[in-house]
Amino acid sequence: MKPVRLLVACILFLLVSTGSATAANLDLLLSGLFPDHQATYIGYESVEREAIPVSSAVDRKYLIVDFRLKDSPGSEQLQASVHKVCMAMLKNRDLIRDLTDQGYDMVSVAFDRRSQFDCL
Repeated sequence: MKPVRLLVACILFLLVSTGSATAANLDLLLSGLFPDHQATYIGYESVEREAIPVSSAVDRKYLIVDFRLKDSPGSEQLQASVHKVCMAMLKNRDLIRDLTDQGYDMVSVAFDRRSQFDCL
């Protein structure tokens, strides 16, 4: 059992130490962003609007990262939470490069089912 734990710890260390966040470890980056009492990372969803031509200036493919807040935040706390998520993603150049290479035009943050806030 201990060798398995050691292997898992080594893999997690390599993922974190490389600074590279691909779609596969996006969950790892975002799940540790907020303290447990503040917000919970739910996951992400890729949305592609195929009816829009690729050459269009309108966003065609975007990523929604989804969180749930523990309490109803005030507008300042909500804005700070959006900023925190967006900055964590924007500071990770490897992640931005990976998302761009995959054709994403935009990233949105959602804290409920009613509204989304755009990062990029």
